[in-house]
Amino acid sequence: MTLGAAMFTTGCSDDSSTGPGATGDSTPLIGVDYPRSDTDFWNSYIKYVPQFSKELGVSLKTTNSQNDIANLISNAQTFISQGVKGVVMAPQDTAAIAPTLGQLESKKIPVVTIDTRPDTGKVFMVVRADNRAYGTKACQFLGAKLGGKGKVVMLQGDLASINGRDRTEAFNECMKKDFPGITVFGEATDWKADVAAAKLQTRFASDPDIKGVYMQSSFALSGTLQILKQKGLQVPPSDPKHVFIVSNDGIPEELKNIGDGLIDATVSQPADLYAKYGLYYAKAAIDGKTFQPGPTDHGSTIIQVRDGLLEDQLAAPLVTKDGAAVGGQPTVKSDDKSLWGNNV
Repeated sequence: MTLGAAMFTTGCSDDSSTGPGATGDSTPLIGVDYPRSDTDFWNSYIKYVPQFSKELGVSLKTTNSQNDIANLISNAQTFISQGVKGVVMAPQDTAAIAPTLGQLESKKIPVVTIDTRPDTGKVFMVVRADNRAYGTKACQFLGAKLGGKGKVVMLQGDLASINGRDRTEAFNECMKKDFPGITVFGEATDWKADVAAAKLQTRFASDPDIKGVYMQSSFALSGTLQILKQKGLQVPPSDPKHVFIVSNDGIPEELKNIGDGLIDATVSQPADLYAKYGLYYAKAAIDGKTFQPGPTDHGSTIIQVRDGLLEDQLAAPLVTKDGAAVGGQPTVKSDDKSLWGNNV
């Protein structure tokens, strides 16, 4: 069966792997590896997975690789020994996972990756948002707010991850093309909060006139706010001392911070839809369904990344306090109930 658009079906099943029919066709057993549990975003994803497993009628085996590729490889072996029919994972090192993907393919166990895309290797579907758009939206927001002049810090994720590379490259390309008067200081953080805070502190020490910060994930939120508070820079946007902050994730704390004027914007990465469609596509693969590039019935677009690799690019809106367009980018109000961060 070939589908041009993803169809969401519902059912009812115990989300444990020990229930009746856990490995049968009606309730296929799916292994889900949680990539980490040290951020609000991924903890939200972890909560959504069992909810959607019940709606989709699948059973689960779960592991947590804690941002360690060696753990993920080991967890995949565990899934194989447990007899899972499909695997959902979010490899943070998108190059090193290739041999494991090959092994799972040889066992005829389809894989869906969420949030990240493997550099090489075959998966049934990639479920993520357009991470280059994250970088572009952040660039346009900061460029417009700064009037095309000044200095900004980009707290990068891990450049071993396609997400870190996409967000970084797009932000830099946009700044170079549209805002050449802005100086960008890129700081690699490996998605680690303590590294991000230390590097931002050092950057402010050498360049106290920083006027913008782009956090590639909410992992850097707490440290960034603490540093701004220490330096007396937590002031309204109308104050010349204001440092404009744009983040990525859309966790509840970010949305509240936008409403309170502590940060200015974020890109809402869909934690709920990652869980929903990660499991949906894994079940679809087990059921023998296939998909083609094109629009879906859930407001996204499936693209062909390379031969044999499809990616469902879910919507990820830019969020601001007033919902007004900024730098040509449409935005959503931070209290909008359509945002998953306002419904947890």
